[in-house]
Amino acid sequence: MEGKKEHKAGFVNIIGHPNVGKSTLMNALVGEKLAIITSKAQTTRHRIMGIVNSDDFQIVYSDTPGIIENPAYKLQESMMDFVKTSLKDADVLLIVTEFNEKQIDDYWFKVKDIDVPKIFIINKIDLAKDNQDVIDKINYWKEYGVDVDAIIPVSASENFNTQLVFDTIVKFLPNHPPYFDKDVLTDKAMRFFAAEIVREKILLNYKQEIPYSVEVIIDEYEELETIDKIRAIIYCNRASQKPILIGKQGIMMKKIGTAARKDIETFTGKKCYLELYVKVKENWRSDDLFLKRFGYKM
Repeated sequence: MEGKKEHKAGFVNIIGHPNVGKSTLMNALVGEKLAIITSKAQTTRHRIMGIVNSDDFQIVYSDTPGIIENPAYKLQESMMDFVKTSLKDADVLLIVTEFNEKQIDDYWFKVKDIDVPKIFIINKIDLAKDNQDVIDKINYWKEYGVDVDAIIPVSASENFNTQLVFDTIVKFLPNHPPYFDKDVLTDKAMRFFAAEIVREKILLNYKQEIPYSVEVIIDEYEELETIDKIRAIIYCNRASQKPILIGKQGIMMKKIGTAARKDIETFTGKKCYLELYVKVKENWRSDDLFLKRFGYKM
């Protein structure tokens, strides 16, 4: 009688500074857009899991907020709690830097002694002048003292070397039964992704402090056979931000709503009716009750 086939499964947690391309990398590895991608730093606020399955393995990717050395308010403290948790439950660590980054002193000492396989990713190598430039960067990190199981240069945005990252991860996965049902793509509900899509459009369309001063919560989500009806509330940090968010005669809300609706429809595969409302909650980023409501605190 043939023996039972081994199955691998594990949590592959992605860490690094803001704006090094962690979300782009996870989305490329998962094959779905699960995490916000913009040119702005600190776009990921939650720990977002993306799950990849085959008959003999399950990879649970975990994208985390960019590491902030000195959190400025309770929201950022909660974001860093997600990072700390990801260091504790990792089966494989992906440490992501970008091509022009030169130091990771503020967190390397926290991860170097964690006893799991570590893959060091040098992202955005499309910024390199030539192959020698990439080789020099790999040698730089070796001389820096990065003692890891693999160093892989990558361009996540161009899908360069992401297959090598994937194959390396599978090699390091421990033998374990699957943690989730095989048809599950993520641990988050559609409500979460609808809110993140709206927040992404705000990040893309507003400047300065506005994108970092808002949070989006889905107040109502009705799933019908051919259409989803969604009511989203955008909370801002100060009363003066509300008219900026709405725009003259509501033009900005219309722009945000149209762009978000199209992405939600692509994500769900059906029509979407989206209503957006703006409310003020002074200093919500340091309000424990609101942070709990937004899922940043237990």
